[in-house]
Amino acid sequence: MEKNSSIEERAVNLAHYIIDSKDTVRGAARKFGVSKSTVHKDVSERLLKINPILAHEVREILDENKAERHIRGGMATKLKYSHNDREAI
Repeated sequence: MEKNSSIEERAVNLAHYIIDSKDTVRGAARKFGVSKSTVHKDVSERLLKINPILAHEVREILDENKAERHIRGGMATKLKYSHNDREAI
């Protein structure tokens, strides 16, 4: 029974972290030492049963991150190749 309690606590802690930091699922997973799948399950499924209002707040952040994902990917690619350009000179 105590294991369920710690899972619920982790779900709530993940939610607060994502809301406060506006971090991505990947960043939250790295910070908490769990997989991206675990973060998704905690904040999408488990949190709905524990605290639906908090789950809705996290969902807004995750949706915003998903909408911006292609921009971050493009910036990372640009940065990667800008380093290669400097090395070629």
